[in-house]
Formats: sequence, C-alpha cells, structure tokens
Amino acid sequence: MNKKRFLPGKVLEKNLRGQIWVETVIYTLIGFSLMGLVLAFVIPKIEETRDRGTIEQSIAVLRDIDSLIRNLGGPGNQRILELGINKGSMTINAHDDRIFFEIESRHSYSQPGQNVDIGRIIANTRGKGKINIVTLALDYNGEYNITYKGQEENKTLTKAPVPYSLSISDKGGDPSGKTVINMEVIE
Repeated sequence: MNKKRFLPGKVLEKNLRGQIWVETVIYTLIGFSLMGLVLAFVIPKIEETRDRGTIEQSIAVLRDIDSLIRNLGGPGNQRILELGINKGSMTINAHDDRIFFEIESRHSYSQPGQNVDIGRIIANTRGKGKINIVTLALDYNGEYNITYKGQEENKTLTKAPVPYSLSISDKGGDPSGKTVINMEVIE
C-alpha cells in the first residue's frame, strides 16, 4: 500500500503564492481608484485656475488696446500691438463699435447674467451647463468709429500658435465728428 504523506508546507506555500497575487491585484485596483477620484476633483480646479488666469490676461490686453486707442494722438498716428490668444476669441465688431473677448471657462468671473464694470471693460458671465461663457467688452459706440481694414466689417481672431500683430491707427474724423479708429491684422 502506498500511502501518500501529507506535507503541510507544500500546500501552504501554494496557497500563500495565490493569496499574494490576489492581494496585489486588489491593492493595485484600490490605488488606481483612489488616484482616479483625486484626479476627478483636482483637474477641474486646475482648469478653473488656468481659465481665471486667461481671463485676467484678456482684461490686460483689452486695457492695452483701450490705452492705445485713447493715446494715439491724432490723425495719421499708428501703433502696433502684439496680441497672443491662447483660449477663446477676440472680435472687432465694427458695426457696433465694440471690441470683445469671449472665453469658454469653468471659472465664473461674475454673477451669471450680471454686467460688471472693470474700469471701461464690461464683464458678463452666462452659464452653459458646467461651462461658463465669459464676455469682456469695450464699447466705443458714440465715442469712436471702429473699422477693420477701413470698412465696417467684423473680424474675429481665434487661438493661434503665434501672436497676432494688430495695427491700430487714427484716420481722423468721420462726417458725424467721431474719430475713426482703424484696426488691421498685419500678416
């Protein structure tokens, strides 16, 4: 008769190896789940902070444009402004004599639906689901006649890898007595 001897060490060793692999897989899954949860909360906050910085930069650009327009000096004077757009778009609205930035953002810059004055700039936020559309505008209606390439046409500048060169020039007065400010993108 062959009697098999029971060797507890061998069976125990096989069970431990299997248990170690199961524990490794479970701990790895728990680790990935925790990292996913942290990223789910951290990434939107990072994007919101980045958007807030973009909005602040857009306000600074609009202030620079306003300062150039107001300090051109007289007919025939021209200034060049380097304008980088990383997010959103800037529109020169010659029909309404307005210049505005529009940015989709996670950051709510102002109370939704309320206009907020930031010096000469008017900020407005409107909700669109989880995203906000922030509009920053300079309104020259009744003060200057804004044109693009000498005509009453609109121009939208969007995100670009290189800065735009924006020419701003004083073309003198129009028949209604408003100063004509011409804007052009130099290509």
